[in-house]
Amino acid sequence: MENADLPKAVSRLPLPMNSTKRPILANASDNHESQPAQKRQRKESEVVAATIVGTKRLPAASARPPVSKPARSMGHPAATVAAGPSRGVAAKRPVSATVPKAGVSAGTKRPSWDLKGKVADMQGKLTAYQNKVKSSDQSNESLKAAVTEKDVIIREQQSRLSECEAELKVLYRVKADLQNMTSNNREMERRLLHLEQEHKATETLAENLERELHSLKVKLSVAESSLACTQTNLCCTQTTLRETEEKLTSCQETVARQRDEIHFGEMERRCLHNVIQELKGNIRVFCRVRPLLAGGMGGHIQLPAHDDKTLILAKSEESHTGRTDTQKNYSFSFDKVFGPHSSQQEVFEELSLLIQSALDGYNVCCFAYGQTGSGKTHTMEGEDSEDGWGVIPRAVQQVFKAARKLEEQGWQFSFTASFVEIYNETLRDLLYTGKASNRPEHEIRKSADNTGTVTNLTYKKVTSEDQVIDLMALANQNRATAQTSVNDRSSRSHSVFQLDIRGENTGRDLKCNSTLCLVDLAGSERVQKSQAQGDRFKEMTAINGSLTKLGIVISALANKENFIPYRNSKLTYLLQGCLGGNSKTLMFANISPETDNFGETLNSLRFASKVNCCVIGTASANRK
Repeated sequence: MENADLPKAVSRLPLPMNSTKRPILANASDNHESQPAQKRQRKESEVVAATIVGTKRLPAASARPPVSKPARSMGHPAATVAAGPSRGVAAKRPVSATVPKAGVSAGTKRPSWDLKGKVADMQGKLTAYQNKVKSSDQSNESLKAAVTEKDVIIREQQSRLSECEAELKVLYRVKADLQNMTSNNREMERRLLHLEQEHKATETLAENLERELHSLKVKLSVAESSLACTQTNLCCTQTTLRETEEKLTSCQETVARQRDEIHFGEMERRCLHNVIQELKGNIRVFCRVRPLLAGGMGGHIQLPAHDDKTLILAKSEESHTGRTDTQKNYSFSFDKVFGPHSSQQEVFEELSLLIQSALDGYNVCCFAYGQTGSGKTHTMEGEDSEDGWGVIPRAVQQVFKAARKLEEQGWQFSFTASFVEIYNETLRDLLYTGKASNRPEHEIRKSADNTGTVTNLTYKKVTSEDQVIDLMALANQNRATAQTSVNDRSSRSHSVFQLDIRGENTGRDLKCNSTLCLVDLAGSERVQKSQAQGDRFKEMTAINGSLTKLGIVISALANKENFIPYRNSKLTYLLQGCLGGNSKTLMFANISPETDNFGETLNSLRFASKVNCCVIGTASANRK
């Protein structure tokens, strides 16, 4: 063991670069003797420290500080050997060792005169120091050998440390690679799990595809067998197709021939229909009795059960003597008489054939006449519900339905609607939606063919009955109405609805033009009953005047006079085309069932009878 040979006390003095022993002077004793007595006494009391210094420096390659080990004792326990510090470490101060004087006890002091004893003591000390120097030299040699061995070991350890560091770097790289491989392994495991799931799904899909393939193979075999049958049937079908084409050609010829027959049949129907209407009279009169508010009919009006064309008006009168009452009956005959229980549909059925003539190219006019409150507006316009519709919405509905049916025969129709009222002998546009202050003036102008038009009037293109009903609602909002003592909502003007019809059949090169005119006349009034004043009186005067002039025109037509005063009134001038002969005209005579209105009812029936006796000539169709 190297530590056993080192001394127990190690000096902390730094080793010098050059390993030289301190020289021992031969004349040490002489120097001691030559010194003064005081110095010798002071030096005797001092403790001489012996320090052995190594002669070699530690190698620079060592990175660690040398480890100090005690040297083996060379005979004196107080000797101290110091190992050299490593480069860069500061040297520490040496530790001094006190050597007792030889031959003299530590507590005694030689007298100044005992020079021999002092010399002997100094020689003993010198000998002791020489022995220590020898021992130190031996320890120094052993330490040099130990340092050399340690240097070898340090170099080996440094080499081993470099190898370990290199291995550590390799291990770090291996660790990083291992972590990467672990992460990759986990990712591969996840991918493997996903691929396994996809594989299972693919296997399931493959099984389903196999089953479908098997099913398709079965279907293919069935289809192949069906194809063989179909090919066989195809040959038969081709033969049948040729036969069918021959039949189709024959059918097409038949259809063309039937279309011609239908067209000629339609033309013949129109002719026969016109003949029937002419036999019934170009101007026809229907009478309609309004029911009482409580239901039923007044006792002075009688409708024979077996005759739907006769109406009897009865009145009890006192005799000249005043003793007995006599009943006087007034009998009237018309084309049709409708009682108070007749529905709107029943009334229109009698009128529908006349409306059909409008699509055949004939002008058609229908107007309602009677005293105020007799049901004229109800007859012409009706209620909002379809069951309660009057003549105007039902006529328009029939026209559009018939037009759609005629489209199958190649006809195309266009319709234009207008709504005008005659208020106090002034024309007013009921479809006008602008400001009242900007309302234009209107005039009636006649063309060469005696057709009347109104200037600055609003004309609306319509394609369905719903659009016409909307126009009727707008016209009712703009029409002049007022409350009187006879009627809560009395019409204060004559309302005229016109529907211009234009038809064309390009395949047959045919055209037809006609006008459907539907008029709701204002009711006649008596001042005693209506008690009209102010504006109402002015309106009543204008209404009664225009109705009187209408009666004059009817009388002139009935008497076949040469001059017919159409221009006396805006109403008769506007209806000249309907009353002048080139039109099929129908008049509704509406009468009130109240007994108090007997006089007005009698006048209305007499006027209707006069109209029924008129002959206005034969209407002609407007066809090209």
